[in-house]
Amino acid sequence: MSRLKDRVAIVTGAARGIGEGIARVMAREGAVVALWDILESGEGTAESVHRSGHVAVFTRVDVSDPARVTEAARGLRDRFGRIDILVNNAGIASFAPFVDMTEEERDRVFRVNFNGVWNCTKAVLPGMLEQQYGRIINVSSVTGPRVGDPGLSAYSATKGAVCGLTRTLALEVAGSGVTVNAILPGYIATPLTEPMAEELGMSVEELERRISDGIPAKRMGTAEEVGELALFLASDESGYITGQEFVIDGGNIIQEKTLFYSD
Repeated sequence: MSRLKDRVAIVTGAARGIGEGIARVMAREGAVVALWDILESGEGTAESVHRSGHVAVFTRVDVSDPARVTEAARGLRDRFGRIDILVNNAGIASFAPFVDMTEEERDRVFRVNFNGVWNCTKAVLPGMLEQQYGRIINVSSVTGPRVGDPGLSAYSATKGAVCGLTRTLALEVAGSGVTVNAILPGYIATPLTEPMAEELGMSVEELERRISDGIPAKRMGTAEEVGELALFLASDESGYITGQEFVIDGGNIIQEKTLFYSD
C-alpha cells in the first residue's frame, strides 16, 4: 500500500540533488508532490516523475521571497484542497574564511537557508493546524549542529538555527496532529560535488573516492536514501516523533578522524 496516498507534499529545492531524491520517493509512495525551485530544470524533473507514473507539479519559487511563497502555497491549496507535508530542503553554501565573508554574502545565505524555512512554514502551518494534520521536515546538516567546517561559518550558523527552530516549533504545535523534525545529512552524492571538486582542483571521481575512504560506511550517501528517511518522517508511522534530529551520514560524525588525509 502506498504510504503517502492522497497526501499533498511540497519539497523545496527539488530540481536536483537531495530535494529531487526526496520528491521522487514521496511521489513513488502516492503523494502529489509540488516541486519548488528557482531553477527552471525543475520542470524537467516534474516531467520525469510524470513519466514514471506519478504526480508532480513544478512551480518556480524563490523561498527567500515571502510574498511569492504565500502565493504559491495558496495556489497549491486551491488546486488540491490541502497541504499535508512540507520539506524545507532549499539551501545554498558560500565558502569563505570568516574574516573575508561579506555582510551581503552572509545575508544571502541566511535569506535562503533560514528565512526560506521560516517563510514556507509560515505559509503552510495555519492550514495544517486547521486540518489537524501535518508533517514538517527541515533539511539541516551535520555541519553546524554537530560538526564544523572551516569556511562555512554562515552556512553552519543557518543550519544550527534551523535545528533550533525545529525544536521550538515542535513544542508549539505538539498535540495538534502536526510534527516537526529535522534531517541532518552528511556527505551525499549530488550534482553539487562537481563544483566542490573544481574548487579543490581534482576530478569528481577522485573527490568522491577520498570522501568515501574517510567514511565508516566507505561510501557517500544517495539522495534517494535521504528520501527514504524523509518518507518515514512524512508518514503516519512517525506520528509520535517530533522535535528530533536525524543524522544520515554513514557514521561519519561518530569517529575522531580527519576526513582528508594523505595517502
